[in-house]
Amino acid sequence: MVEQGTHKPLAGGSNPPSATTPTPADVPSVLADAVDRGCRSLGLSDDTPLVLAVSGGPDSMALLHGSAALVGSRTRRWPLLVAHLDHGLRPESRADAAFVAAAAARLGLPFRGGSADVARLARERGQSLEEAGREARYAFLESVAAPDALIATAHTADDAAETVMINLLRGSGLTGSRGIPERRGRIVRPLLGERRAALRALLDARGIGYLRDPSNDDPAFLRNRVRAELLPLLERLRPGSVAAVARFSRLAAADDALLDLMAAGELERRRLTGGAIDWHHPPQRALARRILRLAIGGPPPSAERIEALVDAAEGSRGGVTIELGGDRRASVRERVITLEWAGPHPAPY
Repeated sequence: MVEQGTHKPLAGGSNPPSATTPTPADVPSVLADAVDRGCRSLGLSDDTPLVLAVSGGPDSMALLHGSAALVGSRTRRWPLLVAHLDHGLRPESRADAAFVAAAAARLGLPFRGGSADVARLARERGQSLEEAGREARYAFLESVAAPDALIATAHTADDAAETVMINLLRGSGLTGSRGIPERRGRIVRPLLGERRAALRALLDARGIGYLRDPSNDDPAFLRNRVRAELLPLLERLRPGSVAAVARFSRLAAADDALLDLMAAGELERRRLTGGAIDWHHPPQRALARRILRLAIGGPPPSAERIEALVDAAEGSRGGVTIELGGDRRASVRERVITLEWAGPHPAPY
C-alpha cells in the first residue's frame, strides 16, 4: 500500500509537531541534514560508496531522499546504489520492488533488486519469518555491495528502543540492552538518532510516497505490539521515554564493550596449549559468563547452558560434559575447560 501526502500519528509515542514542520521546499535539505548528522557521527568519508537498503517504507524513503539530496548538492560525493529484496511474503511484494526501482530512477540512482523465498527459508532453518527475512536481506545486501562499500539501513531511534524493550522482556542481560548498534562491520545506520514520526512528517510535507506494510499491524509479532502499545504507553507516562531508552542503550553499549575487552584479556591469560581454558582460580561470576561466551563464539549458547558450565567449572566434581547446542560441548576436568565442536569451528579467540 502506498501512502502519499498523508499525515497520521505514527506508533512510537509522539506525533510530529505541526508548528515545526518544514515547508515542502525545505524538506530535501532537512532530510539531508538528518542523514548527514548520522554520517558525521559514524565518521563516514565524503567518497565512501554506499548501498542504501530501501524497503519502500517511510524510514528507508527518508534515507533515500536525504542521501540523494546530499549527493545532488555536492555536499557528499558518495557513489550510491539503491538495493531492495523481495521477500515473497505478500502478493503485492513485486509491486513494492517496482515502486522502489521507480523511486531510484526518478532520483537518477542505480538500482539492484533481488528476491528470496523467506517462508521456505524459515521452514528449512526452523526460524521465525522475521529472523529468516533479516538473514536473507543482509546476505543480499552483502552480495550487491562492492568490497569497499558500506551498507546503510534506515533504522531509527524508535527501532532501537523497540529492540531494547523486546530484549528486556525476554530476560536479556547487558548485551541485549545495547539495542541496535550504530555500526556493525560495514552495516551503518545514519538515522539511528532520528524519530520515526518526524521522518514521516517530512515525507508527508513534501508529498513523497512510501509503502505501508500491513504485516506491521499484526499483533502476533511482539515487535508490533511493543511499537503500537508499549512505547506509546511509556511516552504517555513520561514524554521523551523513547529518546531516554535510546540513550540508555548507547551507555549500555559502551559498558558492554568495556566488559568484552576485559573478558577477552582474561580469556587470553587463561588459555592453555591446545586452546583449553584454565579455571583453577575462577573469575568473578559475571566476568566468567562473558569469558565463556567469547570462547564459545556464535551463536551464543542459552543463558542456562552457560550457567551450567560455570557451575561445573567451579564445582569439585570433575569429568563433567555440558552440551552447548549447535553440535558444541564443553568438558570440565580438574578445573580445566575444553571446548569441542562436532564440525568446523571458529579459531580460538
